[in-house]
Amino acid sequence: MLLTVDLERLEVGPGHRLLDAGCGEGRHCFGALERGAQVVGLDLDRDSLRLPRRRLARRGAELGALGAMLQGNTFRLPFRDASFDRVICAEVMEHVHDYRAAARELARVTKPGGRIAVTIPTATSEHLYLRLGDDYFESPGGHIRIFRPKELARALAAAGLATRGVGFAHALHTPYWALRSVVGLPRADEFRLVRAYRLFLIRAVASKLLDGVERVLNYVCPKSLILYAVKPGGGP
Repeated sequence: MLLTVDLERLEVGPGHRLLDAGCGEGRHCFGALERGAQVVGLDLDRDSLRLPRRRLARRGAELGALGAMLQGNTFRLPFRDASFDRVICAEVMEHVHDYRAAARELARVTKPGGRIAVTIPTATSEHLYLRLGDDYFESPGGHIRIFRPKELARALAAAGLATRGVGFAHALHTPYWALRSVVGLPRADEFRLVRAYRLFLIRAVASKLLDGVERVLNYVCPKSLILYAVKPGGGP
């Protein structure tokens, strides 16, 4: 399973209530469910939830755990304060105008002592794509900013979250999106080379060798950056 957040590093475990804000098709939801967590995924796009919602609920029932997906807005999360032990927000902040407000809302629903992981594209990869073509930023639903890690860390700090670590992921995806940017995102899938590279990425997920290669390349050309933070409080 292709995950951006390291669930072990986030210390996701049995009984934890986990929110995946901006869950998309639920990659992290399914991963957390397998680790014994009670999982709620939330996304603004109803269509992206239609199929995984049923699968997640069915898998949760098999494991005797909660596996639910809801349509909702990261700026107005439909949960009480301090509802979750763990929160994930992957590849969302680069799409929203007021990422500081989004950070405050994520912090609000996190329990004192809870942990949160927020991921963004690396500035290096984003500048590369911008030089190769405009589609990456001008396509509907595209990115509206290029983040520097310190900007995100400051937003988390202002929301009351203390950053405790940084991770990198998806180096093998960096050339894939560069290739898509070169040929033009709207019709990238028409090109044989793009389709071939995508097939390579799918096969790479199941390859221990390529996983090891990517772990090394993540220090050279990562596609994504992850900030791991904690909400102070909650005892020792």
